[in-house]
Amino acid sequence: MITTWPDAPPRPLGWLRHSAVLARRSLIKTGRNPGAVINAVVTPALFGAVFLYLFGGSVAGSTAAYVQYLFPGVLVMGAATAGLLSTGTNIGLDLKNGITDRFRSLPIARVVPLFGSLLADLVRYLAAAAILFGLGSLAGFRIAGGVPAAVAAVGLAILFGSCLSWITVFLGVLIKDPNGVTAIGFITFLPLQLGTSLAAPVDSLPGWLQARAGVNPFSQAMDACRALLNGTPPGTSVVTTLIWCAILVAVFCPLAVRAYARQQ
Repeated sequence: MITTWPDAPPRPLGWLRHSAVLARRSLIKTGRNPGAVINAVVTPALFGAVFLYLFGGSVAGSTAAYVQYLFPGVLVMGAATAGLLSTGTNIGLDLKNGITDRFRSLPIARVVPLFGSLLADLVRYLAAAAILFGLGSLAGFRIAGGVPAAVAAVGLAILFGSCLSWITVFLGVLIKDPNGVTAIGFITFLPLQLGTSLAAPVDSLPGWLQARAGVNPFSQAMDACRALLNGTPPGTSVVTTLIWCAILVAVFCPLAVRAYARQQ
């Protein structure tokens, strides 16, 4: 005789509690293997160091002046890289190792593992931002816009990175291979991040690149964070960045959730 247990009554916001539990699991994995966070800091830091000490004098006259321009772009680059190297690869690894089969047997919503990984990313983003600010201060960067503006800049960079990570979540679900997600992500995102206002103003770029860099969401996010950190008028860059965030979530969140549900 087989005994079946009645389903437990749904709890309000139960999916959020379950997501927090799986976020803790993801952070424990990061603590045991912090390579993703380290790479998310090292990659933009290396690009920043190369640009700062090779081109700082020619672009801005001195490294002290150039670091004020360069660092906000490095901050956005760090947030984007953190999402690329953690969320998508973790989802792909869980699918490859069959952990999702265990999740399927639990009384949780199917999308909880996705939101749990993204929730853990917020902690990883904060850690990466703190380390990058420490490295930036050693290089001479100073916050001119005040503490509230600095908090807003970090929040905007993290928001942009979180929304961008939905692309890597979608890739992770489709590819199911963490190495493949990382490789495709770098091939796709690295040119997008370099062909921006990261190292020089858009109007100083070649004509054919100006149009592309002007509409690039990375350029908008970098310009917005740069204005907030340096205390200059942001213009439309903050609003445009928020619009891009909404577009990324509206397009790739349903695609990732639908693809992940089909895997189960």
